[in-house]
This record gives sequence, structure tokens and C-alpha cells, in this order.
Amino acid sequence: MKKASLAGAFFVSAIWFSSAQAFCPAPAALTTVQVQRVVDGDTLRLSDGRSVRMIGLNTPELGKRGRSDEPFAVAARKRLEVLVSESDGRLGLLLGQESKDHYGRTLAHMYGANGANLEAQLLAEGLGYQVAIAPNVDFVGCQQAAERSARQAGVGLWRQSSVLKADQISIPGFAVLSGRVSNIQRNRSGLWIELQDSVVLRIAPNQLGQFDVSMLDRLKGRQIEARGWVLDRSRRGGLKSGQARWLLPLSHPGMLQLVQ
Repeated sequence: MKKASLAGAFFVSAIWFSSAQAFCPAPAALTTVQVQRVVDGDTLRLSDGRSVRMIGLNTPELGKRGRSDEPFAVAARKRLEVLVSESDGRLGLLLGQESKDHYGRTLAHMYGANGANLEAQLLAEGLGYQVAIAPNVDFVGCQQAAERSARQAGVGLWRQSSVLKADQISIPGFAVLSGRVSNIQRNRSGLWIELQDSVVLRIAPNQLGQFDVSMLDRLKGRQIEARGWVLDRSRRGGLKSGQARWLLPLSHPGMLQLVQ
């Protein structure tokens, strides 16, 4: 029985490995880098001193300043440590079109020695959320497929629903939320989609070209799902477009989905 269970465990892990490897296959040209340490589930420190934020992946936050770790934050970090260790700390790096964030971190896709994309592998195992932030959106499709496989299998973060209702938002930070569109406005500041008088989604004028605007105009009364970093509008100088307290900026269609 022991042998059978071990064989079963190996078989399951092999399925996960081949499944994850199928998402976001490695391009021909990658820069090889040495990892000094894993900071958290989506951030690495390289031996050359650079901090790398992995593109398209957002893992739960480790506890800081007295806060508790978010669910699966430690699991995501440990899993990334294992993946890095399996490649002896040497990974392939592919820079994003935008190669730095506003914290000065390098933005890149990371690959193991076996050619598997590490962001997709963590997404396929339910240890993070797929995010799409323009202009680094080349791999949105395969990353969405990786997350979808975890969601359908109900693994990791998706064992229970990770989606909040719009009126359940109570603190700023990353969220996957759903709600019915109660209002749509357009002005010089962009297009505003209000969910149940609780959260307003904003698409800036310079980002609207990436969206199907005619589809957005027909969303009133429909149930949608959105994701991103929620901000508290009451601390940002008034609530001009509707009275919803919470603001979620969208920069790419990959952060918005029609549910019904």
C-alpha cells in the first residue's frame, strides 16, 4: 500500500509538472541569472543585487508590521524556493517591455532549467493570481489558462472561492471581486464602471484603446468579475464619478471578465 501511494503521489506530481510546463513555453533567447534568495512568492533577489518582480503573477502577501501572513503566502514562497532549488539557483530571465517598476525592481518572466515558466507553474498550482498590467501583457493568454486550470481543479487559493462581492471590500489592496454594473460614465478622466454603489472601475483615456469600448458600454445590469489593486477614494479628494468609496484602476482587458 505504501508503494502504491508513493507511486500515486509521483503520478499526480508528474501530471502537475507536465501541465504547468505546457503553459508559456520558453522562448529561444533567455538570459541566465543566479538567484541569491527568494523574497516571497513573486519576488526574487539575484546575486547581482537586482530585485526581480515576476510578470503576470501576484501571490498572497507575507505578514509585515504586525500583520498576519495571508493564506497561501508562505506556501507560495516555499514552492518558489523549491522550483529555484531544482534549477540549482540558475534561472532563465526574459525582461518585460517595461523592465522596471516604480520601486526600481526588474520586471521579468522567469524560467527553470527544464524550460518551465515559473509564473505559470505557480498559477497552475493555485498559489497566485494572474494579473495583466500594460505594457507587459505578452503572456496574458497562457497565464490565464494556467490560472483557469487551477480554478477548475479547485486547488490552492481556489479550494474555496477567492472572489469577493463588491460590497464586501473593506480594506485597500489586491482583490478579485464580482458585482453587477449599476452605472457607466465617461468623461475626460476616462471610463467609469460602477459596481453596486460600492466599487468603481476606472479605465484611463490612454488605456481605452486596448478595450472593446462598445462592449463596455453594454455592461449595465450585467454581472462582471474584475481584479487588481483597490484604492480608497475617500482619501483621494472626493467622489466625483459616482459615490462608490473604492476605486479599482484597470489597464488591460485581462483584468475584467463578463460573468453573465
